[in-house]
Amino acid sequence: MKIAATLTGIAVLAATAAFAGPTKTYQVTGPVLEVKDDVVVVQKGKEKWEVARDKDTKVTGDLKAGSKATVTYTMKAASIEAKADAKADKKKK
Repeated sequence: MKIAATLTGIAVLAATAAFAGPTKTYQVTGPVLEVKDDVVVVQKGKEKWEVARDKDTKVTGDLKAGSKATVTYTMKAASIEAKADAKADKKKK
């Protein structure tokens, strides 16, 4: 009985993940300006790109200032605050 419940839970989680779709990834390539435990700064054209990193970030090669690197990243919302539609509020009054 416990095994059936566990397998059902796993199937539901797998189905939920499938509907969510794959996470889109992006890349930035350029010279590395700065490397810290929690961020890497890469120059792209005239812009400085600060990309957060943590203990789970996979790094191959010798990542240091002055080297060239390609950073693959995802965009994920940390929080979302929905605002009321100002036009809709004016129509109600």
